[in-house]
Amino acid sequence: MSEKEETEKIREKLAPKTWNEVKSNDSWALFKIMAEFVEGYEIMAKIGPSVSLFGSARTQVDSEYYQMAEEIAYQLTQLGFGVITGGGPGIMEAANHGAQRGGGKSVGIGIRLPFETGLNKYVDYDFSINFDYFFARKVMFVKYAQGFIVLPGGLGTLDELFEALTLIQTNKIGRFPIVLVGTKFWSGLIDWLRETVLAAGNINEKDFELYRLVDTPEEAVGHIKAFYDKYMVKQNF
Repeated sequence: MSEKEETEKIREKLAPKTWNEVKSNDSWALFKIMAEFVEGYEIMAKIGPSVSLFGSARTQVDSEYYQMAEEIAYQLTQLGFGVITGGGPGIMEAANHGAQRGGGKSVGIGIRLPFETGLNKYVDYDFSINFDYFFARKVMFVKYAQGFIVLPGGLGTLDELFEALTLIQTNKIGRFPIVLVGTKFWSGLIDWLRETVLAAGNINEKDFELYRLVDTPEEAVGHIKAFYDKYMVKQNF
């Protein structure tokens, strides 16, 4: 199929649906959604204690954040953790690379998108999967992670960060450590949350305790370790 034909196919798929089309697709979609959850649960349940790393797919290899993601993942494996990413390029590739270098599980939870190249070469394909539905994929990130480490990224990264914060804030999941890497990148968002959202009474001061802001791989991994040293009985990872 030519690029022009592929583009037209995508355009047709994304065109607004009539109400009748929406209703007729609902029932059949349920089977596909169920299949994604079943496959995801079966694969991800085998990975053992792991930490999810997030960040931009557009981050280049020579970026300081790419190098930090690789080092963070490496250090996590030395504590016995596996690493979970979205399986794509950029920060995700760096984290999978670091996990592979450290001899740990390197998991990629991919999403099928137009013109994407698929999972990066560093993931462990025995523990990786591609999804069609974003919401099913996001469940896997949260359900099978003992922590989140979030490097600079775009809308997808912010979506995953705020979903985790919301689930913990509302007691829908147990608390786990969330680390934001890069004071320069995250400080504007945090200032806005304090000066606008908190000032309006829409969040609580204690919500700022749900994450830790750091600038080095050692701080990021150290917070994950300290959290479990403090809150959990020592585990044999």
